[in-house]
Amino acid sequence: MMGQKTLLLLLSLLAVLEMASALGFYYGRSMPGSPYNISRTDPRIQKVVLDATFTFNNQSNDAYLFKPYAIYRAQRQVVKGVRYIVDFEISRTVCRKRDSNHNDLPNCDFQPEGRLHQTFRCHLEVWVIPWRKESITQVFFCQS
Repeated sequence: MMGQKTLLLLLSLLAVLEMASALGFYYGRSMPGSPYNISRTDPRIQKVVLDATFTFNNQSNDAYLFKPYAIYRAQRQVVKGVRYIVDFEISRTVCRKRDSNHNDLPNCDFQPEGRLHQTFRCHLEVWVIPWRKESITQVFFCQS
C-alpha cells in the first residue's frame, strides 16, 4: 500500500513539473533561449541604456542633453549572442548640448520640476554579438 501512495505522489509531482515546464519555467528561470529578467543594475544593461541615450541625444533637436533616469525592466536572452530588452526613462538635464561634452553626462543634473522638465519612457531591444564586436539595435523608441 505504501508503495502505491509513493508512486502516485511521484506521478503527481512529474505532472506538475511537466506543466511548469510547458508554462516556460525551468529550474527557477525561463526556458533556454527565452528572455529572462536580470538585475537593472547589471553593468551590461547600464551600458546599453547609456548607448541608447547617446543615440537619442544625437538624433534629438533638443537644446539640452538627456540622461537615464530609471530602469523599470531588464531582460536578457541568449540567441546567437545576447539580446537585451529594456524599459527605461530618460530625463532632460541642465547641460546644454552645445556647451557640453557627452562624456560629462553623468555629472549633469536633471532639470528641476517646471517648464523645462521633460521625461520620456523608452523601450529598447539590442542584440549584442561579442565575438563580432557588433551591437545591433532592433527596436528603440521613446514617448512622453
